[in-house]
Amino acid sequence: MSTHPESSALVAFSGGQDSTTCLAWALERFERVETLGFDYGQRHAVELQCRTEVLSGLRTLSPDWAKRLGPDLLLTLDVFQQLGETALTHDVEISMTASGLPSTFVPGRNLIFMTLAAAQAYRRGIKHIITGVCETDFSGYPDCRDDTMKALQVAVNLGMQARLVIETPLMWLTKAQTWALAHSLGGQDLVELILEHTHTCYQGSRGDRHAWGYGCGACPACELRAAGWQQYGKKSASGGQGA
Repeated sequence: MSTHPESSALVAFSGGQDSTTCLAWALERFERVETLGFDYGQRHAVELQCRTEVLSGLRTLSPDWAKRLGPDLLLTLDVFQQLGETALTHDVEISMTASGLPSTFVPGRNLIFMTLAAAQAYRRGIKHIITGVCETDFSGYPDCRDDTMKALQVAVNLGMQARLVIETPLMWLTKAQTWALAHSLGGQDLVELILEHTHTCYQGSRGDRHAWGYGCGACPACELRAAGWQQYGKKSASGGQGA
């Protein structure tokens, strides 16, 4: 893949499968890549520990990636816990709500994340903001939609008088295609790094190691990841790994 000289990107990096794949995607394309994470009181706070391990692992995988991977910033946002209960910020049951959205939906989360990412990109002289949101395999969150990201790009550029670009490389990919994209970017070594060190489980479980990685195996995030891994394995066995 070709790179864009003197280009820069900021990746919203949680330590999960999707954001790790996005980070590898950015490292293949941009000369300078920085990362931004959020501690918002999430139940699966173990992902914050995984972030450090994944960043270290990515540097080990490729000398070029190690050169391009710059500073990491972790912001603390306890405001979401103060606003009210969700299944990602409080110990409550994961279920469907009266609104038709799962209780894991944290209202305003991605809106705030992208606004803060835009502020950091502005400060750091970075043009591209990368996020792993997706409309294809997701839990119905409205703040993951393509229209939402496009509207946010317009809003932050108007509000900051800037020309920032919000990139969503996974927007139209299935989870199986996300696994395949990781393989195309970093080979089996990157796939193994994602399996062993990234975290997706909403329950924060790191006790059980499944074929697709660690997790409770029952929450929506685990189910999506497991189903994607199974489909990816079938396609790989038949000789088709393309995203």
